[in-house]
Amino acid sequence: MSVKPVLRKRRMVGAVAGAGLLSAAIGVGLFMVAGEREQAVAADAPQLPEVVVSRPLVKDLDSRLGFLGQFSAVDKVELRAQVGGTLIGINFKDGQIVKKGALLFSIDRVPYEIRLAQAKALLQRSAARLDYAKSEFRRADELARNQAGSVQNMEQRKSDWQEAEAAVADANAQIRDAQFDLDHCQIVAPFSGRIGNHQVSVGNLVAGSRAAGSPTTLLATIVSQDPVYLDFDMSEADYQQYKGFKSKRQGDAAENVQIAVGGGHEYATAGTLDFIDNSLNRSSGTIHARATVNNPDNSLTPGEFARVRVIAAAPAPTMLVPDAAVLPDQSHFIVLTVGEDGIVAPRPVEVGDMRDGLRVIKSGLKASDQVMIGGLVYAPPGAKVKVKIADIKPENDLAKD
Repeated sequence: MSVKPVLRKRRMVGAVAGAGLLSAAIGVGLFMVAGEREQAVAADAPQLPEVVVSRPLVKDLDSRLGFLGQFSAVDKVELRAQVGGTLIGINFKDGQIVKKGALLFSIDRVPYEIRLAQAKALLQRSAARLDYAKSEFRRADELARNQAGSVQNMEQRKSDWQEAEAAVADANAQIRDAQFDLDHCQIVAPFSGRIGNHQVSVGNLVAGSRAAGSPTTLLATIVSQDPVYLDFDMSEADYQQYKGFKSKRQGDAAENVQIAVGGGHEYATAGTLDFIDNSLNRSSGTIHARATVNNPDNSLTPGEFARVRVIAAAPAPTMLVPDAAVLPDQSHFIVLTVGEDGIVAPRPVEVGDMRDGLRVIKSGLKASDQVMIGGLVYAPPGAKVKVKIADIKPENDLAKD
């Protein structure tokens, strides 16, 4: 056997073995490249957004009706003089809180002091005439009993006595009348409240009238501050609901109201519903109602608007969610829920007022629904998300709206 064929055969085997090793190396390289590519793709794949979900909080809450009202004064008086004369004093600052009996305006007293002095002088003259008439009557009566004088003379003296008594009574009446006018030269506050701006300046001549039988001068207006009224109107449906609740629930609960003042959201002021009108307004289909509200710090101003809530149904299971979880959808509201498959689904809901810092859901949700309460502000319907379970907790503060 020659050496050349053997060498040629060995070279062919070595080439085949080398090709096999090369193919194996290439295969391992390709496998490694594919694995790295899958890891890279997995690393580049977007993570599912995480959202916080919770079932609605269910609490036993009463149902309340909301209205817009306006404060008004319990007492309001236009200050006008009962006597005429020159205004000589203004004893307040415009807009000031004044106490009952405080001096507000002063009218020149001199003419009325003169009239009072004249009435007192008339009383003295009338009293002197009365004493003289009494003595003359006694003398004439004694003479008549002794048959030394006529009965006619005695009757005349008696008549003089009666006229003198009438003159004394008239003088006393004139004194009281003059004293009344003199006292009303000073105009005082009829009750504690806030006074408006003065309408007449010092030095002006003001017209007065006791019975307002003639034109009088408006000096200022004063309104009471504590308590105040809150006036509002109920629709017929709301009135029927409230009336049905009140007929079943006796006591203060049916009459207590909560008030949010000055455009705020906290119903921090309490009042008492103490008046509902006796008939509905035909044109508006509403009935007038009124609550009385204590105002010890004078923070409530007549004419100011406020929102008021009235209890209209007994406590019942009510679903609550955070207000931020309720999204506006044109004229409706929706709540985003997440199903067991992690898919976002919107739920149209009917909302109520705020209670314990949470929004009341009247309908559209089930107690088992998972409501999106955190994480994404909005996720499109059909989006897949990763959920984190949490619990809704009330703020335990004043109710808001």
